Amino acid sequence: MKTELLSPAKDKKTAFAAIDCGADAVYMGAAAFGARKNAPNSLDDIRDVVNYAHKFRVKVFITLNTILTDSELDEAVTLAGELDKIGVDALIVQDMGLLEKIKTIGIPVHISTQADNRDLEKVSFFNNLGAARVVLARELSLKQIKEIHDANPKLELEAFVHGALCVSYSGQCYLSQYIGGRSANRGECAQPCRKKYSVETVDGKIIAKDIYALCLKDFNASNRLKDMIDAGVYSFKIEGRLKDSNYVKNITAYYRHELDKYSQKSSSGRSIYPFKPNPEKSFNRGFTDYFLEKRKDCFSLNSPKSRGEYIGVSSEVKNGFIKICTDKTIHPQDGLTDGIDGFLVNKIENNYVYPNRPVKFKAGDIIYRNVDVEFEKQVAQKVKRQIGVNINITDVLTLVDEDGIKVSIPITGGEAAKNPEKMKETFVKQFSKTGESDFYIEDIKIASELPFMPVSRINELRRSAFDKLMQKRLEEYKREEHKNLAYCPYYKSQIDYRGNVHNLSAKDFYKKCGAEVCEMSLETELPEHPVELMRTKHCIKYALGMCKSPEKLVLRDEYGKVYPLKFDCKKCEMSVLNNL
Repeated sequence: MKTELLSPAKDKKTAFAAIDCGADAVYMGAAAFGARKNAPNSLDDIRDVVNYAHKFRVKVFITLNTILTDSELDEAVTLAGELDKIGVDALIVQDMGLLEKIKTIGIPVHISTQADNRDLEKVSFFNNLGAARVVLARELSLKQIKEIHDANPKLELEAFVHGALCVSYSGQCYLSQYIGGRSANRGECAQPCRKKYSVETVDGKIIAKDIYALCLKDFNASNRLKDMIDAGVYSFKIEGRLKDSNYVKNITAYYRHELDKYSQKSSSGRSIYPFKPNPEKSFNRGFTDYFLEKRKDCFSLNSPKSRGEYIGVSSEVKNGFIKICTDKTIHPQDGLTDGIDGFLVNKIENNYVYPNRPVKFKAGDIIYRNVDVEFEKQVAQKVKRQIGVNINITDVLTLVDEDGIKVSIPITGGEAAKNPEKMKETFVKQFSKTGESDFYIEDIKIASELPFMPVSRINELRRSAFDKLMQKRLEEYKREEHKNLAYCPYYKSQIDYRGNVHNLSAKDFYKKCGAEVCEMSLETELPEHPVELMRTKHCIKYALGMCKSPEKLVLRDEYGKVYPLKFDCKKCEMSVLNNL
């Protein structure tokens, strides 16, 4: 069966790198209305990415997944139309007001994870509506994913497989908006979940002081890929639209290799890497497979920074140097950390590592490397992706690529070769020099004698044949047909602020689906009653070994502001509330 590896791209350079490293699809932001406001891209750059991607049957998805004001909707609709014209394969959308207005445009729609897609009923609603795909909440178990797939077997399901984790259910985090007016649903999250908090009882007893109480490890489901395929996941999504090109290359190459063990890729071509992919060498806070199977250690209470790869244990620490028991080669300018404190390596002499700054390491500390300069140099090298081609020669030159696309070119003129075997050898040698082209030769069969051709003529024939084949590949690329969106009953009768209804078009959409919007978005107006600023599967009581404690807890931030915590033990969920 086929699956899709979906990689992030903050810009054109990163998109090209992801494609070269084996992505079946890339997702990126446009100039506005994406959930990563700091990763915009012009229409010209997106057009270049589309043209490059489609060579390899790679798809391009654009994020228009913020909630929009009434005044922004027309601009967003115009942008959607422009993206449709340049051949984008799908739009990723959260706002039902935007969905309402683009339902007649031919481009397919994917429902963003920002729409809080954790319930079977909600996913089924979007399926009945006619969405091409739903991006699932990260918190779902394999069992829940399978239940959703079994109930909606023809709906494409996209699930995250790697990268940073939002501690809140996506689309349900209002903490950044509440603290400083920077809305996560508007692409402006200030990441308060990566800040320090003290955990206290309601009467002021300190349980844990100055910890990163809401900070999670990074997601890594590479050991559960077969299980996810069996559960019904089609698209495997790497998080990271703000990550650099080296991160995207390394993680894409790694998951390309892992997914190919269990399924067939949905795009074309092979990639040859000048590095051995290793996710531990890219930014990570330690890894977790989150809730795919059962509750596990998924939190990073000591630091929100990158931990990197384990390299060994410190055996001796003195003023100015550290000795590390390791089988790894450490280089100057590598970054080393004990998970909390860290430094760059100035030099290494006689197995002693000299830091660039004083650190509080001690003997017996576990040491990680979060910057490997030699590895980064390897990853930065060019990766070339090429499509396999078989060549057959009779009286014409016929090329057939790995997707079955065929072109033929007559072999004209010229006198008979004086040495037919030598002519064949020269032809095969020159045609095999695919170099920087988008093709490589899998096999050449020559069924008749070739006329004499100088090397320059063979090279020109090769270039002409490859150009003609690529032109035909692009002509035959067909975007998937858009499903006609049809109103259907919503699974709830009323929608409060958590529905993120930010404009009148969205309100009208839900009315047509039989649901009453009784509260507009929290970004529109903060309700007078207590609200959930965040709902999460991460539980501080569990993290601190207090799972069965009856204590009522609060979070206190570095400025003294208090946030009550509410624990729904039946669902194994925690909420952070505003303190009215």
